[in-house]
Amino acid sequence: MSEFRLSTTVISPEGDRLYTFEYAALVTETSTIVIEQYVQVGLIEAIGSMLRSREIARIAQIKRLRQDLGLNLVGAVMVLDMAQEIAQLRARLKALQS
Repeated sequence: MSEFRLSTTVISPEGDRLYTFEYAALVTETSTIVIEQYVQVGLIEAIGSMLRSREIARIAQIKRLRQDLGLNLVGAVMVLDMAQEIAQLRARLKALQS
């Protein structure tokens, strides 16, 4: 008897590869409950019950900041948001210098 399993990925209409919460929990060594909580409070953005790879990376980054630096959830998110803003500002500066 073969086991039926749903695919862990699908492709969005925009062409993004999307992953299930279960897959994200497995690769980030968290739980689907944590992921659902992150979605509910707006830390990551879900498409239904699916996530883009960048959201999975964000989960892993939050986990790493919390474990390695001892930051609380708010602090970890602030660090990630500031890093993203710095990257955007650097890109703008580079474009202006060109």
